[in-house]
Amino acid sequence: MAEAGRAASPRAETTRQAQKERTRDAILAAALELSRDQGFAQISLRQVARQAGVVPTAFYRHFESMDELGLALVEQSFGTLRAMIRDAQRDPETFSDIIDASAEILVRVVKQNKAHFGFVARERASGSDAVRQAIQRELELFISELAVVLARLPHLETWSAEDVKLASGLFVRNMVYRAEQVVQTPDGRSDLEEEIKRKARREMRLIVLGFRDWRS
Repeated sequence: MAEAGRAASPRAETTRQAQKERTRDAILAAALELSRDQGFAQISLRQVARQAGVVPTAFYRHFESMDELGLALVEQSFGTLRAMIRDAQRDPETFSDIIDASAEILVRVVKQNKAHFGFVARERASGSDAVRQAIQRELELFISELAVVLARLPHLETWSAEDVKLASGLFVRNMVYRAEQVVQTPDGRSDLEEEIKRKARREMRLIVLGFRDWRS
């Protein structure tokens, strides 16, 4: 007879952990789906649990509150955003490299992750205080991370850290605005997607025009 207090096998432990992660992912996906039509602040814990196919008590095994769930969605959404910009900035040598790559990758990645980008677009303006503040912190962090990349490029090498961050903010705000337009673009409208790319490139090049003459 097996010992009553025998520890679970590594395989059983792995299986439980995998199930736990699947449940957490289901809760995140349910909240993301529900927030698309109602806004995150308007959905309830019970709605999320029902959509995810779990009981409310299972929710609390993963999140202490709806605010904590909202913060997890912010973190998840910005993970997608960072992956996008890393692709665009892979070993950049010139501003043109960054601009052309960013415009292409922006449209492609936003199309593939409309739920995440739509969540950020909606909640940064009308979400709960906790979620809005988290989005603002993530955007500021994102601007700082991009500034590290820009500081290596010509003309910005002699700029102050404050001015490089200012330039980074211009790029990020342009990207966020155009990402919101991609989210709102109907599927199959490649003509509208190309127009978004064209405008994004022109706007970024316009920003860059002032770099050569700027002095910190």
